[in-house]
Amino acid sequence: MIPVIDGHNDILLRMLNAPENRAAIWLTGEGTGDLDLPRMQAAGFAGGFFAIYIPSPEAHDSAANQLAMQNPPFALPLPDPIPQAEAVPVAMVAAGHLLWMERASGGRFRLCRTAGDMRACLADGVIGGVMHMEGIEAIDEGLDLLHVFHAMGLRSLGPVWSRPTAFGHGVPFAFPQSPDTGPGLTEAGKRLVAACNQLKIMLDLSHLNEAGFNDVARLSTAPLVATHSNAHALCASTRNLTDRQLDAIRDSDGMVGLNFAVAFLREDGRKDPKTGWDPVLRHMDHLINRLGDGRVGFGSDYDGAVMPEVVAGVEKLPDLIAALRGHGYDDALLNRLAHGNWLALMERTFGA
Repeated sequence: MIPVIDGHNDILLRMLNAPENRAAIWLTGEGTGDLDLPRMQAAGFAGGFFAIYIPSPEAHDSAANQLAMQNPPFALPLPDPIPQAEAVPVAMVAAGHLLWMERASGGRFRLCRTAGDMRACLADGVIGGVMHMEGIEAIDEGLDLLHVFHAMGLRSLGPVWSRPTAFGHGVPFAFPQSPDTGPGLTEAGKRLVAACNQLKIMLDLSHLNEAGFNDVARLSTAPLVATHSNAHALCASTRNLTDRQLDAIRDSDGMVGLNFAVAFLREDGRKDPKTGWDPVLRHMDHLINRLGDGRVGFGSDYDGAVMPEVVAGVEKLPDLIAALRGHGYDDALLNRLAHGNWLALMERTFGA
């Protein structure tokens, strides 16, 4: 079984939504969701980036929005910004869940702060977790809390989800549409880039609009990374990356994690789980052709999006490997895509 390091998951959001069930969610599986510890171990899930995310008070996945996303074209309004004072307690609880997961796992899960930590987890057969923030509403403009969360283990962050923050602007849920949807980084966002470079915190560009992407590309001294994004040339969602953006990531020796979410895979943009392997394979081919086979991996978005049935749930990861092998990828390439490229990116970004 080829071990997998995954660029993005939202199991912490499941725990935020049902804290009374967190032991079942993590330790045994409660019958829903894409991830739990036993299934991860059985499927070869060796590590990943675990997202701290602040839910919007108004659900972007309301029935009306879901109906719109089933029938493109659509352009949903951005959720309102969340004040920092409201975001901090939620982010602290989510970080607490991640730290609890390590303690409760009985040695089966460890928080990783360096690439060496993740390599040790692979060697020991332990699942490795990287603390990530998807949208940093909890971070103040003075960046003091950036240092607090870094001390707790934060090694990766996306300056925005889709809501605007004090640091930049995310893309709305829209199809078909360009990611060029608004202004670039704020002055606080530019300071954030410099601070993350100094602290060796990875900057995730997955939800950032094109002007913000351009600012990070201009200012950052680290590789450009999109942990869970696909090719705009194949699916014209605002969330996907144009070929020009992919070229910039390649030129920085960065990386993209293939997002499994159907809405970012399908050419028609529909949120339809009755989706087979073809769009997954086409996006993977496109990313490799544009970036090179040393700069692509997986960024599932498990527990945060509607998946194609063929890869819905971590137990389907071996099926994904088999589909890629049947598509002509040899074992050397599969090992790079599944974990080797993420390990090398970690070394280039937050240290060996």
